[in-house]
Amino acid sequence: MGYAFRVDDVAGAIADPVRRRIMVMLRDGRLSAGQIAERFAISRPAVSRHLRVLRESGLVRDELVGRRRLYALDPGKLDELLAWLSQFARPTGWERRFDALETEVYRTRRERRPTGPADDRTDDRPQDRPQDRPQDRPQDRIDGRQEHTA
Repeated sequence: MGYAFRVDDVAGAIADPVRRRIMVMLRDGRLSAGQIAERFAISRPAVSRHLRVLRESGLVRDELVGRRRLYALDPGKLDELLAWLSQFARPTGWERRFDALETEVYRTRRERRPTGPADDRTDDRPQDRPQDRPQDRPQDRIDGRQEHTA
């Protein structure tokens, strides 16, 4: 089954207001079909049909515990629908600001790049500081004496 079919199944499952209410109920934990049906003015067989649609779409999973079948929400299938819907979302004010900030950071980095050979650098980069030269680092010393290599 392809991507479009899964998105269609999920979208179809959440199109019904009763199924959306069932999903909200299951958000807080597992419930039996009877516990779900108690909260509706529709028949138990109708609630069972709604649960079957949700289960077949992958939004709800069921588990047999003793003689009871418990239903739980499985929101992972909503991710595909959200990904598809995101192409239609307009960026919020914060997203636009973060995009502008990212652009400014990259522009500033590009302007600050050194353009000459390494010897012409005048900034205090780690390789230019005396304490970072290999002969001055403690890990390059043996028994407290400086190791010299030829």
